[in-house]
Amino acid sequence: MRPTYVSADDLATALGYAEAVDALDAAFREEDPSAGPVRSHLEIPAGELLLMPAHAARDAGVKLVTIAKGNPERGLPLIHGVYVLFAPETLVPVAIFDGAALTALRTAAVSALATRYLAAPAARRLVVFGAGAQARAHVHAMRAVRTIDHVTIVGGKSGRAADLVAELTSEGVAAQLGSAGAVADADIVCTCTTSSTPVFDAALVRPGTHVNAIGAYRPDARELEPALLSRARVVVETRSSALLEAGDVVLAIEDGALTDGALHELAPVVRGETTWSGTEITVFKSVGLALEDLAVAAAAAARLTAARPDDAGRP
Repeated sequence: MRPTYVSADDLATALGYAEAVDALDAAFREEDPSAGPVRSHLEIPAGELLLMPAHAARDAGVKLVTIAKGNPERGLPLIHGVYVLFAPETLVPVAIFDGAALTALRTAAVSALATRYLAAPAARRLVVFGAGAQARAHVHAMRAVRTIDHVTIVGGKSGRAADLVAELTSEGVAAQLGSAGAVADADIVCTCTTSSTPVFDAALVRPGTHVNAIGAYRPDARELEPALLSRARVVVETRSSALLEAGDVVLAIEDGALTDGALHELAPVVRGETTWSGTEITVFKSVGLALEDLAVAAAAAARLTAARPDDAGRP
């Protein structure tokens, strides 16, 4: 049977941010996030090609994604790719997803999952660094887990930040342009940039602030100053993936601002095995796991199958 193609629009219709967060919540409770293989990186002249396979109790899948840093200047998205979901019993491909759309959804959703458990319940002021697909997705994902009534976008000089503010405003979101100093008044900060150097002054961050950092996925790049990590409770998806790929963590350890023993993994936080006072700074550093793509893709496929049984690709 021919697999179902799931476009970006299909994915958005099938699964909202709240549902994606719930799918990830279940995955981090029920599965072992550290069980999957490390993703494969291939450096090519135009950028990078990444391969991310995963399996869980009921599903299996693989993502093939490219990252071309020159694309935004060409008017193209930074990330392109596909995700293939397989039936667990037969390993027949049942759905092919727009990989960039799936990546945007699951990355923002895992940040929102961390925010669900780490941010102050009354958090309402959000600052987002970046103006691309991830910045947009993070605004909507944060609004799925907290009552956000004030959004500040801190972007570059290309005008994309102003465009994002206009788009959010047209959707009824109270958004404005701002500078890096806006973190001083933030309850939640999300860094969604391609910067390889810190994007704000750590000294400005108040106790009780929660920070999601998702932009730096290489060991030689970071968006956060080591001084911030030395003051914060630092949560990662898995210790092994963070020590391999999370430059914010790797470089802070090299600087003596952090130790690997101080890292907390997300799954115990979700399961309620790790608790917080609510007054400290918390940082969630994400590099992305194949399990996250699988959980969100499987949840979306199940909803699409229920809504369109005649089009289902599952055998």
